[in-house]
Amino acid sequence: MTKVRFTLPASNIIGATECILVGEFNNWNPQEGILLKKEEDGSMNAEVELPTGDYQYRYLLSNGRWVNDEGEKITSDLYGYPVENCIVRVAETAIVTKPVAKKAKAVKTKTAPKAKKEAAKDDLTKIEGIGKKIESLLNKSDILSYKQLAKSTAKKLKQVLDEAGSKFSMHNPASWPKQAKLAADGNWDELEALQEKLKGGK
Repeated sequence: MTKVRFTLPASNIIGATECILVGEFNNWNPQEGILLKKEEDGSMNAEVELPTGDYQYRYLLSNGRWVNDEGEKITSDLYGYPVENCIVRVAETAIVTKPVAKKAKAVKTKTAPKAKKEAAKDDLTKIEGIGKKIESLLNKSDILSYKQLAKSTAKKLKQVLDEAGSKFSMHNPASWPKQAKLAADGNWDELEALQEKLKGGK
């Protein structure tokens, strides 16, 4: 078993007081979720012992939102829609020590390699009114980051939603660029205050 440390940055925990770790290692069952410990800098983390293998996972916040950390991502299919999960790859490496007088025994060590950080892509679901399905639509329109969303006009965003059908056209993206600008600038407190005044991203 290898001890793997999972860390969720403070910027990913807006509006939540608690967070649990859910993934393939606990059958995606929130009731078996692993409660993260909050650190002084606002981040949360947990250490889990895992056998060798690849595991997809996400974080479920106390306010009902699913979020990802800054590590490696993988896209999976959920009811016909693409869903972006985190993935950790736990590898087992055999290291043979050099013999001195007698032949040394092979020593096995398990390592959990650091996940690759995906560049130029933000979690747009932090914007009030944007869920995973709408985030997927925006990504397909080359809107991947807070900066790109902040520079988008409400008219352009509405066009993306309208073209996706009636289930999406009912959403009002007017506040999304403003929210994205605050997120891009790292003004999380201001963003949280703004989101408390909003309903459904209007």
